[in-house]
Amino acid sequence: MDLATLRALKPAEYSEAADGYRDTSDMASAAKDRIENQISAAMRNQLKGEAATAAVKQLGQLGRNFHYIQAQCGLIGTALEAFSYEMEAAKRKFDTALENARAANLTVNANGSVTYPPGGEKGEDGKVPAGGTVSGLTSGTASAVGRQAANFDPNPHHRLAQDCADLIATALKEAAEADEKWAPKLRALRADDDLTVSDADWADTSSDTKGVAEAGRRYLDSLPQPPEAGGPKENAEWWRELSAEEQAAWVSMRPGTIGGLDGLPSPVRDEANRMVFDTTRGRMQMELNSIPAPPSNEWTWISAGGYPSKVHTDEWMQWHNKYGDRYDQLNRSLKGMQAIQNRFDATGTRGLPEAYLLGFDAEKDGRAILANGNPDIADHTAVYVPGTESDLGGIEGNINRMVNVWRAANNEADGESVSTITWLGYDAPDHVVKDAPFEHYAYDGAPAFRNFMDGLDGSRSGDSPGHTTVIAHSYGTTLVGAAAQTGHLNADEVIFAGSPGVKVSSANEMDVPEGHVWNQEADGDVVPDIGRWGHGGDGFIIPSDPEFGANQVTTDTEGHSDYWKPDTESLLNQALIVVGEGDEAALKPLPDP
Repeated sequence: MDLATLRALKPAEYSEAADGYRDTSDMASAAKDRIENQISAAMRNQLKGEAATAAVKQLGQLGRNFHYIQAQCGLIGTALEAFSYEMEAAKRKFDTALENARAANLTVNANGSVTYPPGGEKGEDGKVPAGGTVSGLTSGTASAVGRQAANFDPNPHHRLAQDCADLIATALKEAAEADEKWAPKLRALRADDDLTVSDADWADTSSDTKGVAEAGRRYLDSLPQPPEAGGPKENAEWWRELSAEEQAAWVSMRPGTIGGLDGLPSPVRDEANRMVFDTTRGRMQMELNSIPAPPSNEWTWISAGGYPSKVHTDEWMQWHNKYGDRYDQLNRSLKGMQAIQNRFDATGTRGLPEAYLLGFDAEKDGRAILANGNPDIADHTAVYVPGTESDLGGIEGNINRMVNVWRAANNEADGESVSTITWLGYDAPDHVVKDAPFEHYAYDGAPAFRNFMDGLDGSRSGDSPGHTTVIAHSYGTTLVGAAAQTGHLNADEVIFAGSPGVKVSSANEMDVPEGHVWNQEADGDVVPDIGRWGHGGDGFIIPSDPEFGANQVTTDTEGHSDYWKPDTESLLNQALIVVGEGDEAALKPLPDP
């Protein structure tokens, strides 16, 4: 970077280019939504056969290609905005130095040095102190020495010239550093010259996002920051006060942060989380592809004590010790991500609404929050909390349960809108016997659940409040009870299914209006009995017990897992409660006193 280049530079042009890329990102987003939620949905409903299936598959890929364009153009726009911000700061220093030099009748030379004229009082020799030329210094020590020398000079122009030269040198240095930093980042954002967006492309986008975020930290730090330890209400206010440019920067550079902020609009969280979803999926798939396949000869027979025993081969054990745990985790996480993608792809099937990814994290057991329909505008919203053994890898069943609730509730809603949400936002116990008896899983997850419920209020559009139901299964009922016990639940109805206990002894302690706690216990479901008798028979009360005070809803399913089976009374009763028609739900008769 030289003086002539910085003099001619117009940082605003890069900001204008950033606007263009953001516009392109928005257009790609609109195209993706139209393909996924309108065109593909219509084809699934109206066309059948191999050709239709192939066409829908190609449209799905086209939609994902537009999502890639959206993500990449968003990153480019933010990178250009950050570059413009840094160059503008350097240019302001440069222009200030030129203006100061002009006002003091100093001459700025082509190499950045500054020439000053003779000036000051005459010396003993009768001469005015001579002028001279100084070069700019950016090192702290050298600059201090230069200023000291200028201060000793009886020519007052010397100090002014040194200050101007130092400011010019600093501006040139900062501009050069910004140019050197951002040039490779922007070059890295060029896509491959083909028509396929691969796992490698999304993995590269993950790397690009990290690179732009690190390089643009100075720009991002200049923007309004999310409230520290802020609640959903504060998060919502912060987001509303950001400009469109600032919002785009946060989504592009910190999608994981934005996707996890309760209180932000659901479409915003969905956009951010889908970026995390696709980049994580590509990165994990590439990592899985790099792991050698497990040896085919997993087992062998040995003779132990005169009896044959089946054991793992040495070759397989070596592979397992090196790769096994990570290989299993990657496969399980990718299985869960495919289930989420399948739900995205099912939009429009038999009227199923658009899906919104309101939370996502693939680390460890994983987290995912997935809505059928936009809860910000829904008249009725149901939030489902799953129980023991729930994790990202096994999320498909929990997603399908809320699809079933949506269909049943939508049929009973009399034209009002419904959103149903699978909330896997906590670390559920991994094993019924080893982990489920411990209550810390419930109390650890309770604050996150309460924040999410409060966030539904913070992100709500319009003035009218919605009607909200919490549906909890198994250990999920324990978490919901712990949330009500330790804070405000922010719900209108609570439905328990297969509950082993909820940490409170009465429905009146559930922080919902009186008479709006509902319970289901199916024949053959042993989990309530485990809760009832698993505490030494000391009279521990669970929601299935009459003295708890819940409405006991009739249930025609069997076992612990079929409360959401289609075309059952169990599901219909939940749907009626979800749409505010709990009075129509069938209740079990009260036992004789």
